[in-house]
Amino acid sequence: MKTLILGIGNILLSDEGVGIHLLRDMEKNYNLPHVTWLDGGTLSFTLAPEIENHEALLVLDAAQLNAPPGSLRRYVGAEMDRFLNTHQRGVHEVGLMDVLTIVTLTERLPRYRALIGIQAENLTWGEELSPAVAAALPAASALVMQTLTEWETL
Repeated sequence: MKTLILGIGNILLSDEGVGIHLLRDMEKNYNLPHVTWLDGGTLSFTLAPEIENHEALLVLDAAQLNAPPGSLRRYVGAEMDRFLNTHQRGVHEVGLMDVLTIVTLTERLPRYRALIGIQAENLTWGEELSPAVAAALPAASALVMQTLTEWETL
């Protein structure tokens, strides 16, 4: 199964860039030939064709979870869609739901999709993650791998 792992965020705003940090860390440490690793930055409509060309989409991003910093939550399928529809865009140029709506219009939305959100602590200028968010990266990587394993067995 062709899977796109999409990290999104702004690496200049500390924890807002956690999706990119996690993506880079995993790309360096995991050899997954069926995975395309993509730094989506702060999102753009130009990501739609890349999403359309994959059967599975796994998004890595900072998320407002109303939980302690570094907390993780995975949203799968329709649960992901509901989460994205009920939360503000934040600092992204466009919302992820905006991009997925375009893909839906072409009837090429990946059958398997999930969002792994990490609760941010610090959204001020800076390229380093806060200690709580940095400490969550190994658990986030494990959740990514668990998701990929579950999809492979379907």
